[in-house]
Amino acid sequence: MGICLHIFVQSRDWVTAVTVTVRVAAVLSRKCNVINTVLSSRVEHRRLFIHLPHLVLMTDDTDANSIATTDSQFSKLPDHLLIEIFVRVPHSEWAQISSVSKLWADLFRQESLWRTALFGTFPSASRTKRWPGPIPRGLSKRRYAALCISKHIFTSDGEMDEIMGHTYLFLKEQLQLSTMAPSSGILHGTIIDQFIACGKSRDAAHELASQIWLAVLDNLEENHNTFLLLKRFAQEGDVFLPYPYSRSIKVQWRVFEKLFTDFRDCFSSADYYDVLACAKTKFQPIPSAWLGY
Repeated sequence: MGICLHIFVQSRDWVTAVTVTVRVAAVLSRKCNVINTVLSSRVEHRRLFIHLPHLVLMTDDTDANSIATTDSQFSKLPDHLLIEIFVRVPHSEWAQISSVSKLWADLFRQESLWRTALFGTFPSASRTKRWPGPIPRGLSKRRYAALCISKHIFTSDGEMDEIMGHTYLFLKEQLQLSTMAPSSGILHGTIIDQFIACGKSRDAAHELASQIWLAVLDNLEENHNTFLLLKRFAQEGDVFLPYPYSRSIKVQWRVFEKLFTDFRDCFSSADYYDVLACAKTKFQPIPSAWLGY
């Protein structure tokens, strides 16, 4: 049986009021068969009334859900007002909101929405100049993601915040390629080149690269492809490279640690003893938790 829900919000800030109802509609449209969400928002002295669309969630014979939007007053609002509404919703809910209608999904693919979100959330981003080096800055959506990563994962300040986020995204995407990822030495060298091109010292570049490697390794999905990737990195031969292009001991340790803890059940007997032999050539003593197949 359908569920009918009426929401009435009185607010002087009609954009905020609409934002509240957008969030409710996006969440409930995934849970109800029929949702009738109406917002009546009056701005004092202006007699402004806005009615949200009637949202209907239907299920066909194949159990695929689709949302039909009828009598939509949202289609009469200009894009810049819709964008102002959407960017006020926490970004963790944007995926739900973009699935409510084709109009909303199209807006979330536009550069204008991501530029508004970028400069609204990170005002200093408008003053950041492009930097030299092999890792590009990208458009507003990419910059927004990079700054969110920098804010929540890294604690560095200033212009380097955004570069840290972009470098994290670059490394994680390279490691998750459907084809074979480049060797760890090539990826590490690219990251070092990026930081040196931005004026960092060799010591600072090496330390920042290590932070990024550790953060990415800790956030890789635990699946068979990740196991094969880590096993390949563990078995890579040592090639002499001048500092800071030599791989960090901390990063190499984390590769073996994840293999022998998170992916122990993925080993065959032969693979386990091969990787263990590689670990013994690099580290002494070997932690007891790594021993025993």
